[in-house]
Amino acid sequence: MLAVTVIAAILFLWTVLSHRLERWSITAPIAMMVAGIALTNGDDPPLRFDFDTSAFEHAVEVVLALILFVDATEVPQGVIRRERGLVARLLGGALPLTLLAAFLTALAFFPDRPGWILAALATVVVPLDLAPTSAVVRDKRIPARLREVLNVEGGLNDGIVSPVFLLCVAAAVESHTGSADYTEALLDAVGAAAWAVLAGAGIGYGAGRLLRRSWASGWTRASATRLGVLMVPVAAYTLSVFLGGNGFVASFVAGVFLAPSMRHLPEDAVATTDDLVALLSLGLWFVFGQMVNDEFWDGFHLSVVLYAAVTISLVRMVPVLLMLSGTGLRPADRLFLGWMGPRGVTSIVFGLLAAVELPDHSGDFISRVMVITVMLSIVLHGLSVEPLARRYASREGGRGAEVRGSVQ
Repeated sequence: MLAVTVIAAILFLWTVLSHRLERWSITAPIAMMVAGIALTNGDDPPLRFDFDTSAFEHAVEVVLALILFVDATEVPQGVIRRERGLVARLLGGALPLTLLAAFLTALAFFPDRPGWILAALATVVVPLDLAPTSAVVRDKRIPARLREVLNVEGGLNDGIVSPVFLLCVAAAVESHTGSADYTEALLDAVGAAAWAVLAGAGIGYGAGRLLRRSWASGWTRASATRLGVLMVPVAAYTLSVFLGGNGFVASFVAGVFLAPSMRHLPEDAVATTDDLVALLSLGLWFVFGQMVNDEFWDGFHLSVVLYAAVTISLVRMVPVLLMLSGTGLRPADRLFLGWMGPRGVTSIVFGLLAAVELPDHSGDFISRVMVITVMLSIVLHGLSVEPLARRYASREGGRGAEVRGSVQ
């Protein structure tokens, strides 16, 4: 209970000083991470979390389920329709190439590690999270088109990577048993994904239709609608688990199918769920502070640092530049989209789950690489937002200029 009290006090202090702190690029995730590092450090720290419990694992899965749901529901449908060419290239082309590049790079840096472990590592370090550098989607000096496309990509890419992560972890566990029955592992993963899609699609679509009709008929109030939206990922998660599917994939699918109905509901229909997700995510950033103490300070492994540096730069930039060639976007804009791929909560959650699920030291290895990757991303991406925004402002001669060019 003391941990909850301390986290609540830190969050309250940040809210009191949030505007002033954000002037120095100290966002809430960064503040919580620093607090976690400070309060879980030492031989006898004031706070300590036990990651090796089923309760902690389920708690992390629920947090991820809610994050994926909110990401799916808050993706602006108008932007997807308007920028479907860019979105398709980034999610349908650049994302698979980035996963492949992360895997091949891992093979080069860690040739002694099993292939499925490196495949799981690739799915951990690739997903985007704009929260640590939230200024990038609010800064009107950066062209609106770029900010909107990044927002859509950040909202959908983690849900796309999730089933791939589950498959890689399942195969890694199977390979460790010695039976190497990858067919069974693949069939189990496909079956779990199928149940998740069915549960999520059914609940998301059905709940969306009911909420939309109820609101249009005057049968409900805005406050009740907010609670109803919160129950959608809960129902999708629990039903999927009961059927043998994966809960957080089901929650993401439920959000995708609920999203079209959201524009017919009150504007703040997802506000309660969003606030809960923000609170739980900040708690994870505090936990990440302990992971930093466990992994980051335990000696620097040059190969890990180099892999993390390459992953947050070239591994993403090269596929993005390739897929955006011929779109009419300026080279500087393509470079911006390629560079601005910060890592955050999704990588942390995947890293925690990998540490729990994978045997021997494989989970610790993935956890260590994830910690270094997220730390480097926070520093490098965070520091680059302001210079990039100033460059756009000086180039366009004003704020909020639109990007020239169109997707072919």
